[in-house]
Amino acid sequence: MSLSRPLTRAWCQAALPATRRNASTQASKKNGPLSGITVVSLEQAIAAPFCTRQLADLGARVIKVERPVVGDFARNYDTRVNGLASHFVWTNRSKESLALDVKKPRDHKVLMRLLEKADVLVQNLAPGASTRLGLSHEDLKAANPSLIVCNISGYGPDGPYRDKKAYDLLIQSEAGMLSVTGTGKEPAKVGISIADISAGCYAYSNILAALIQRDKDPKKLGCNIDISMLESMVEWMGFPMYYTFENAPGPTPAGASHAAIYPYGPFEASDGAVMLGIQNEREWANFCDKVLQKSDLATDARFVNNSLRSQNRDELKAIICDVFSTLPSEQVIARLDEASIANASVNDMQGVWKHPQLQARGRWTEIQTPKGTVPALYPPGMTHDAVGGFSARMDAVPDVGEHNAAILAELGMDETK
Repeated sequence: MSLSRPLTRAWCQAALPATRRNASTQASKKNGPLSGITVVSLEQAIAAPFCTRQLADLGARVIKVERPVVGDFARNYDTRVNGLASHFVWTNRSKESLALDVKKPRDHKVLMRLLEKADVLVQNLAPGASTRLGLSHEDLKAANPSLIVCNISGYGPDGPYRDKKAYDLLIQSEAGMLSVTGTGKEPAKVGISIADISAGCYAYSNILAALIQRDKDPKKLGCNIDISMLESMVEWMGFPMYYTFENAPGPTPAGASHAAIYPYGPFEASDGAVMLGIQNEREWANFCDKVLQKSDLATDARFVNNSLRSQNRDELKAIICDVFSTLPSEQVIARLDEASIANASVNDMQGVWKHPQLQARGRWTEIQTPKGTVPALYPPGMTHDAVGGFSARMDAVPDVGEHNAAILAELGMDETK
């Protein structure tokens, strides 16, 4: 499938089995668990928008406050989705766009009116900007004691790094991620915005917890939440940190292989790479017997346990690749499946678009954007219809300021004044 055009409605429908296709088109949607919750977000880039999109998936009303005309700068990262930015389409469906210059008194007044009745404020503005705008929890709680304020920043609201700018690559570097990726010749960043994503996920889960806690509180008081990209990323670095406990040497960057388990990673067949992983000695014996068809290798003194296999990985890799190089990847995978060895194809993005498992499970739908219809994946854990639960909210990606007139009318304010 070419990326020169988006997936069509026919493709999305064809991806569903007939029974699910009918259920998807006929089922009436149930309100999500966050229906009735209003989130106001001064957001940009990825971390905060990914957090609030997940809240919108669950039915929350999300009002995205953007700069007039230009909007969130992530709108201009690229033009890959019918002229829209790929990051923006991914993280901003099901939201309302309100274009405000919050430094101007009239627009600031609009924002404050919104916050008087909102349930949640999310912001990831530059360090110090929200405080200067009077958007701290301390400033806002008098007018709205139930308001939950979630601040997402690079390093947190205090400490020596408080005022440093933070981008995904920089946080990956500070958190030690670059020390465990790549091949050892030079550092390599993770190919997606993993620091932003981790912060967005922790903001999302903390907001959900705060809403539950507020519901239990007799006074229905809100709270303040501070999410640091650095702390979020370091939490995800738990394994390599404990691996280096008490000054032990760190894991050696191993490309797509595992630093401590072997064989685990990509191995070349005659027509491309196959990914596999051996987790225990039973699997190792099966691998030698049924996949490599070298049963004696299982008791070779160089490879009798994982530590030795990892230590002698270059010798073992040569043996594995010598066998795999004579076989097409399809045959290698068939042998691995027969031996109950975990394996995977090494997909590019086109392979993911067409992944048979996603199609078989009916995980694709479509959403509207200012540039037409595009495919979208249902959020993990959410059904494609209302049977046995609630439907994921999959509404349009908004244009800049698309909802100004409607929101201002709700507030009893004239758009022209």
